[in-house]
Amino acid sequence: MKKSDREIMEILEAFDATGCAHSAAGLAGVDPKTVRRYVAAREAGLPPTAPLVRAKMLDPYLPKIAEWVERSEGKVRADKVHQRLVGMGFAGDERTTRRAVAAARSAWWAGHRRTYRPWITEPGLWLQFDWGTGPLVPGPDGRPRSTWLFCAWLAWSRFRVVIPTWDRKLETLLSCLDSTVRQVGGVPSYALTDNEKTVTVEHIAGVPVRHPTIVAASRHYGTQVITCVPFDPESKGGSEATVRIAKADLLPTEVNLGQQCVSFAALQAACVAWGEQVNARTHRETAAVPAQALLVERARLHPLPATPFTAALGVTRTVNTDQTIRFGSVRYSTPPGHVGAEVWVRVDGEELVVVANTTAGLIEIARHTLSTPGRPRIDLGHYPGHPQHPDGAPRPPTPKARTGAEEAFLGLGLGAHSWLIEAAAAGAQRVRSKMAAALELAALVGIDTVDAALGVAAAAGRFGDGDTLAIVTHQAAGAPASALVIPDDSHSAQPGTSAWAALGATGQVNP
Repeated sequence: MKKSDREIMEILEAFDATGCAHSAAGLAGVDPKTVRRYVAAREAGLPPTAPLVRAKMLDPYLPKIAEWVERSEGKVRADKVHQRLVGMGFAGDERTTRRAVAAARSAWWAGHRRTYRPWITEPGLWLQFDWGTGPLVPGPDGRPRSTWLFCAWLAWSRFRVVIPTWDRKLETLLSCLDSTVRQVGGVPSYALTDNEKTVTVEHIAGVPVRHPTIVAASRHYGTQVITCVPFDPESKGGSEATVRIAKADLLPTEVNLGQQCVSFAALQAACVAWGEQVNARTHRETAAVPAQALLVERARLHPLPATPFTAALGVTRTVNTDQTIRFGSVRYSTPPGHVGAEVWVRVDGEELVVVANTTAGLIEIARHTLSTPGRPRIDLGHYPGHPQHPDGAPRPPTPKARTGAEEAFLGLGLGAHSWLIEAAAAGAQRVRSKMAAALELAALVGIDTVDAALGVAAAAGRFGDGDTLAIVTHQAAGAPASALVIPDDSHSAQPGTSAWAALGATGQVNP
């Protein structure tokens, strides 16, 4: 049983008074071995409550284990160490070896662990950006296609920007950088990122060689692109954390219960909503709201250039009144809101990329598969509300009341709308008088009853005189609506006898 501090002091006091372990044990009421243990611990300068360390059968091999841990820089595996120890004559259990290797590795890492200096940021000084994999989104051909998330943040205010893209090429990077600085309202002094080929062409004697287009873009915006140490993501941990958090929220997983994006525009809207959410809540590190801290940081940011850097975006085209541009004698559609504007187009593999200069900066607005003259590429999603279905069929007309009688009839409900559309398509006669009769019937039996009857009449093709009253009576009796469909006597499902005309006089079919 472990002794209390008071009992330990009584044992040591008894030994000091008698100088004999047996006599002190009699006075303190303990075993003489207990007296000797506490006295030995005190003489060695150890705490009296320190655990007793006994000799282990692995002790002769501990220097060798420390040597192997040192040679492997703390990465050696315990099972491999145990195999070597068995070959050297060790007869102990593997669990004993694992405990010893774990203790040796902990001691090694304690002396070799990397130390960090807190990064003291300044307003308007640093912008960090990186790329992360995005969700699968239907591409221009309708098949699921992978996307990328451009993630940027200001180091001082922690303001974050996430922009979805189809690729991470140089032209896309320049568009994202322009959109980012226009969203934050200024240009920082430095932009820190990874050593990708779009930024760093190569390393010579450890010195990064910048891409000339990136240098020209940096000069245009008045900033300087800095890259981190190769293979050292910890030197840009802020952007790494932004990528991790954005992917955790925007990629559909079983954790966040997110749904797959139905279109690229839906992914763009999700990124905007995510940015508004994270920038409006208090940051854990700074205890400030990033959107409010950005207002302070903007005073230290460099002014934005009047025009974006467009040297690598391709050739310019003007959007026509039909929302199309011409490239290679082929028309390509663009989303609404860009008629008369100048856009940039470039060929990316087998696709044509269209980039526009919006209030949020350079944004990719369309991407089409390349085509040949005479075969235009028109995305019907670029024409919302057009009186033609995406499959080419005309849209049904939308009833709009122009008189009081029409307004009263359409006010009955959706059934009245359907009845009017179907009756007009079927060429029904005396439609206005039948509308007036339906209003009179509604005054007697109720608006909901007549509206439901009109819906059934539209589905069954019943537009004759008295059909609405018959349906109301039929429904009041509790009969099913399927009995309201009247078969056409002029049509028969019986096959005809035209095939018999081929029979000859001999009863044989003529060849």
